[in-house]
Amino acid sequence: MTATQAPGPSGGWADRLLAEGTDPDPRFTLANERTFLAWIRTALALIAGGIGVALSGDLVDAPLRIGLAIVFSGTGALVAALAFRRWLRTERALRRAETLPPPALAPLMSYGLAATAIVLLVALLATR
Repeated sequence: MTATQAPGPSGGWADRLLAEGTDPDPRFTLANERTFLAWIRTALALIAGGIGVALSGDLVDAPLRIGLAIVFSGTGALVAALAFRRWLRTERALRRAETLPPPALAPLMSYGLAATAIVLLVALLATR
């Protein structure tokens, strides 16, 4: 599809995206999709980690356990939502032959997971 073709009758987000620019090399689109799926796997792992912490029993005291479970699960939900936004922004930039947007998820994940891991480590050491 090229920029001269009109969006389909539904006018959804996919039609609006495809109406912009020109089709990029399929390798770039597929690489963007693989990156999206990697972020989704990360989100699922975070949610599973939240469930694991919630079910950890006496390993961590109840208030901290609940808080960490909420942080992990909430971060997983946020990563899943932001993953689609990143995919869409990157796909749009590819279609427009623009510079790719910087990864906003990377610092969030790096610093957020580091801080959460430190809190968990301190909690485990304090309870033993």
